[in-house]
Amino acid sequence: MLYLVPTPVGNLKDITLRALEVLQEVDLILAEDTRTSGKLLQHYNIQKPVTPYHQHNEHKVLRHLVDQLLTGRKMAIITDAGTPGISDPAFLLVRECVRNDIRVECLPGATAFVPALVNSGLPTQRFAFEGFLPLKKGRHTLLTQLSEDERTLIFYESPVRLVKTLADFIQYFGADRPCSVSRELTKLFEENARGTLQEVHDHFQQKGVKGEIVIIVAGKP
Repeated sequence: MLYLVPTPVGNLKDITLRALEVLQEVDLILAEDTRTSGKLLQHYNIQKPVTPYHQHNEHKVLRHLVDQLLTGRKMAIITDAGTPGISDPAFLLVRECVRNDIRVECLPGATAFVPALVNSGLPTQRFAFEGFLPLKKGRHTLLTQLSEDERTLIFYESPVRLVKTLADFIQYFGADRPCSVSRELTKLFEENARGTLQEVHDHFQQKGVKGEIVIIVAGKP
């Protein structure tokens, strides 16, 4: 059995009772960053073996983990924040589990883009989650395609690239396109900056940026 267990995107209280039960019951916890996850596990007094599972080692350890699961071991995979597999490692292991008839169960829970979308004030009926944009190759092509998309668009971005990405959006989508940028969701200094792309760009260019970022952009009118 492989469990995909969402972890809080900020506030440590944003974890389900079932998630805590699963983490207490499994034989092994796979963690994107053992130091980050260690704080959560220590907070809830969860004392289980933890091993790294991230984008740099997932190909290397994949077969070994599948072999262990086939012997009947129960594992949970967690990431630094949010739901495994959403712009985070998990896909490769889940795919191999499905191919090997290993049961996979994903618990409901925190995903950063959902609260960012819902509190943006932009339409939620139809949306496209794009995650992190390509840094170079394919970026121009993708942004050109998305400029014609009528759905609400959702992106993840790092604080150091936020201003540049907003400038790119102004170039491709237009300065007056409505948007919302959420950072530090569920934490003490949570911020949701709403306005046009130009207004939000200028806001963050002046004040600087910290924390995890979700960008919501209105679709083409």
